[in-house]
Amino acid sequence: MDHPLRDHAGDPTLVQLRAWLARAALPEAARLPSERELCAELGVSRGDLRKALGVLEREGAVWRHVGKGTFVGSAPLGEVADLAAVERRTNPAEVMRTRLMIEPVLAREAALYATPTDLEELRLCLQRARAATSWRQYETQDNALHRAVAKATHNTLALALFDTLNTVRRAVVWGRLRAEAERPPADHHSFAEHETIVAAIAERDLHGAAQAMDAHLRTVERRLTMG
Repeated sequence: MDHPLRDHAGDPTLVQLRAWLARAALPEAARLPSERELCAELGVSRGDLRKALGVLEREGAVWRHVGKGTFVGSAPLGEVADLAAVERRTNPAEVMRTRLMIEPVLAREAALYATPTDLEELRLCLQRARAATSWRQYETQDNALHRAVAKATHNTLALALFDTLNTVRRAVVWGRLRAEAERPPADHHSFAEHETIVAAIAERDLHGAAQAMDAHLRTVERRLTMG
């Protein structure tokens, strides 16, 4: 019996979609453009695009959430369950409380287990966040940095838990109204706070990394409740 993924290996739409993803170099958990936009960009039918996305989803390269879109990477832990029900029942305050319970611990673990490659990825996230020309670009890099911290724990279950929390966070908090500025100001609080977190991780300062993450999230929480 032929391998189901091998059957589609030469499919033109699949080849085009793989090439597009390689060029786009989207970070983990980033949302792809809508099917209509991808069809127009690739010059393919919606049916062919969906078949190609199905192959990539089975490979774990993307995952789809009905009503929300297609995302880079494997589906987070719990996605097979009805996360939409959780999203409907929770709120930004609960999301922040949960982040405060989990992310400082992840930062502590990252300080213990991060490799030089992990540190390089964290520093690249810092650079890209500062270079962002829009709030959307900034938030993509903000998300990438927090996930890179979780990834640096080298704990598969911890990363899966982070991804699940992040899926809910993006649904509940993502897209809130911003100030009139098109991009974060140069003195935006998160720049220095993120740098402090990364510096503590690089210095193997377990307590400092956890403390820096806690301080950063409490600033985010204050600004969220003020807005």
